[in-house]
Amino acid sequence: MSVSARPAKATRILGIDPGSRVTGWGVVDCEPRGLRFVACGTIRTAPGADLGARLRTIHDAVRALCSEHAPDEVAVERAFVSDNADTALKLGQARAAAICGTFDHGPTLHEYAPATIKQAVVGSGAATKEQVQHMVRALLAVRDKLAFDASDALAAAVCHAHGRGLKSRYAAVLGATRAAKHSGGLRRGRRR
Repeated sequence: MSVSARPAKATRILGIDPGSRVTGWGVVDCEPRGLRFVACGTIRTAPGADLGARLRTIHDAVRALCSEHAPDEVAVERAFVSDNADTALKLGQARAAAICGTFDHGPTLHEYAPATIKQAVVGSGAATKEQVQHMVRALLAVRDKLAFDASDALAAAVCHAHGRGLKSRYAAVLGATRAAKHSGGLRRGRRR
């Protein structure tokens, strides 16, 4: 089991863009100075394989990624609503296989709608795959070409990294407000 090196104060995030035929993945380190690209790629299932075999491939590959990179947190793209029930069902099963592949390693799981991810990375919830790919490469200083599935997975990780910073600041402000309230530091004004 080899774990890729990371700075001491970094939180490692694995982003996953699930699909029944191609699942994208991307790993970033959230450091005090910003985000650092670690690795990315795709999990491709065998053409013509039955659904069970494809789900096992996804599960086992995500499990191996967790062993290699030891993520602290996982960001998964939430399933979109499809007019085709069969497609939506297969996508949901692929998501479940990927999520279950993380269980042995204990990272916390966070889910984001596709529009939320695009909004966080590009500034528009209706961004194209090309726009997401371009911004991911720019934000993470990735020089190599990225597959769309891999850039979508990295976008999920970036979205989570941005959101976790806001959540921690919000929690700090909320905690300070509660502490002040309990110590008598915040008083309600009276009308006269």
